[in-house]
Amino acid sequence: MHIGFTAIAAFGLLASAASASTLITGASVHDGSGAPPRAVAVRIDKDRIIAVGALKPRRHETVIRADGLVLAPGFIDSHSHHDRSDYADRSMTPLLAQGVTTIVVGQDGDGDAPFAALHASFAARPAAINVAAYTGHGWLRDKVMGVDFKRTATPQEVQAMQALLAADLKAGSLGLSTGLEYDPGIYSSHDEVLALARTAKAGGGTYMSHIRSEDVGFDAAIDEILDIGAQTGIPVQISHLKIGIVDRWGEAKQVLAKLDAARARGINVTADVYPYEYWQSTLTVLFPKRDFTDLAASRFALTHLTTPAGMLIGYYAPEPAYVGKTIADIAALRGEEPAVTYLWLINKAQAWKAAHPEATRVESVIGTAMAPADIADFLAWPHSNLCSDGGIGGLHPRGYGAFGRLVRVYVRETGRLTLAEAIHKMSGLSAAHLGLKSRGLIRPGMAADLVLFDPDRFADTASVQSPNALAVGMKTVIVGGVPVWQDGKPTGTYPGHFLKRGQD
Repeated sequence: MHIGFTAIAAFGLLASAASASTLITGASVHDGSGAPPRAVAVRIDKDRIIAVGALKPRRHETVIRADGLVLAPGFIDSHSHHDRSDYADRSMTPLLAQGVTTIVVGQDGDGDAPFAALHASFAARPAAINVAAYTGHGWLRDKVMGVDFKRTATPQEVQAMQALLAADLKAGSLGLSTGLEYDPGIYSSHDEVLALARTAKAGGGTYMSHIRSEDVGFDAAIDEILDIGAQTGIPVQISHLKIGIVDRWGEAKQVLAKLDAARARGINVTADVYPYEYWQSTLTVLFPKRDFTDLAASRFALTHLTTPAGMLIGYYAPEPAYVGKTIADIAALRGEEPAVTYLWLINKAQAWKAAHPEATRVESVIGTAMAPADIADFLAWPHSNLCSDGGIGGLHPRGYGAFGRLVRVYVRETGRLTLAEAIHKMSGLSAAHLGLKSRGLIRPGMAADLVLFDPDRFADTASVQSPNALAVGMKTVIVGGVPVWQDGKPTGTYPGHFLKRGQD
């Protein structure tokens, strides 16, 4: 049978385990390795790729003619918060529109359950995409130290955290993630993190870190993650690499020279990057000393790290009407200096949290703080892969647009990357950094996670003004041999798996 790609969902051809194999022909095949595209055919049987090359159709085989499209491995979001909706919409539409077939969660030290429990919950109600997870340092601290976390952990507490981490690694966790600029990780000692990294290394995992500072203490934070890699031998990845201090814009090449020198010494350091000049985090993140009465620190943050007009409220439980307003806007409403307003917003949020201890989310802010040239340099580094650091909903467009934006801006508009390089950074390189063995490449034996898209149209449409607008140009998305996205909409199938390290 010969059909066009538009008929996949209607026939349900790949979804049926009883059907014959499927052959995709006529596409420009980018295999995820960064190599130039090839004019080859790809054969799928059930959930695996079984052949790539000059293949002739078999009798009774379904043939998908994909002329003019790019066939690539499903994209991997190495730093995702799309799970925060608890997969309420199992189709995960914002991801499928971008061609994302696997997300990695548990980042920034986050987490709310052991890996085995997360795995069981997802298996009972799977989504359209695959999920893999790190074990969060913050979760470990919370389980062991509880509310008494504003201090260095004792040796006994570190040992208890190591035991929890070892159990998670045995269950399939990718490794250890830290959020050392956030509570409770900010209070940990270097020795505590080193001890946990050694446990992650012994369990076959990797280390992913939101480093201690992306601004004033940036150099020391880079030195810390490099020391962890040097002392333990564990692969270390810098989450969402950025220079978030205005005074140091333009220094990306120096930073990368330092990382390259570390790699030359044998430290396996890598990074992921999202393609935006603004971040989303908590209002408190720019106060490393956590003194929310310090007016000088507030003024410094709004002068050197961002601006009052560059701090857009993304979520604010105490006063939802502030969402979509900047600190400059709110200061004007209150008739006071923006630095005073900044401190007031933080303290009001903390008081609200104290009155609502059951709340898991209180506030967030989108801060404009990076230089486009630095972002381009970081994205072009051979050892950086793409991530979104995004979620579903909210005012930051990265959860809906990061992958389309990479192709639109850095391939078509600026030519900073070739399409093969961009696809590598969205698939094969991500899988290599994460330790996912069966994803990210179009090769026999690999999982049949595939995307078909128009290379001239694939693009983001999300912006701060319209943050939840879907990407365009993605024709077909296949997860485990099953079509999950076709012609601009989900197919309503949910073949995703919760992936285990080494068994994905």
